[in-house]
Amino acid sequence: MVARADQLMEDVLGLPNDLRAKITGRLLESLAVPIEDDVEALWVKEAEKRLRDVEQGRVRTVPGDEVFASLRRKPKRR
Repeated sequence: MVARADQLMEDVLGLPNDLRAKITGRLLESLAVPIEDDVEALWVKEAEKRLRDVEQGRVRTVPGDEVFASLRRKPKRR
């Protein structure tokens, strides 16, 4: 069973980012527990604040490709 899981992980990690993202989303949905309304409301409020910050130029966005390239250049922690 562990060997199959290891092989599956290796296969999934070899997929393009968009497919890995879909798989990740489905896996997270399968683990999801109901979110309390107040917690969800706080997340919505935070997301709206962050969007306003971007729209009003208070923060600088960085394209995802640049973020991942930067992370790949950094030494790995152990």
